[in-house]
Amino acid sequence: MIEYYLGIESDYILLSLAGVTILLFIILLINAVQMHKLKKKYKMFMDGKNAKTLEESIMSRMDQIDYLISSNQKNEKDIAMIYKKMKNAFQKVGLVKYDAFHEMGGKLSFSLALLNEVNDGFIINAMHSREGCYTYIKEIIDGNSVIALAEEEKEALNMAMSYYSKE
Repeated sequence: MIEYYLGIESDYILLSLAGVTILLFIILLINAVQMHKLKKKYKMFMDGKNAKTLEESIMSRMDQIDYLISSNQKNEKDIAMIYKKMKNAFQKVGLVKYDAFHEMGGKLSFSLALLNEVNDGFIINAMHSREGCYTYIKEIIDGNSVIALAEEEKEALNMAMSYYSKE
């Protein structure tokens, strides 16, 4: 009688219903396996804990997170302060040893350039002779000196200004 109204044989209807039933059964098995895995994970998470101990664990972790955030903020401020102070510290060094009067040997004289980040600083020139040691200092502003520089002083200054390009 169904065949008459629908125009489909009952065998096809039964096969279709059987296919849908099998498909639904497969979906049911997949859901059961996933639910079993979820319950297993939940039991592992809750093992030995009740609501009070679970809340204490969560609160303890939240306190740790708050501490880490405040420590990180303090570290960031400290690092910023260190960088600010580092700009004025002598960071670049150039040293040239030489024999000033060509009479003693051993290269006991030297020119020492000390510069900060923006190439401000000074050059110390110590010339050693048999009569004594003479020390001079020349101020460096933005990589230049108002007073004329000797060759050794220029070399020390260039060495200091190219200090970071080597790294």
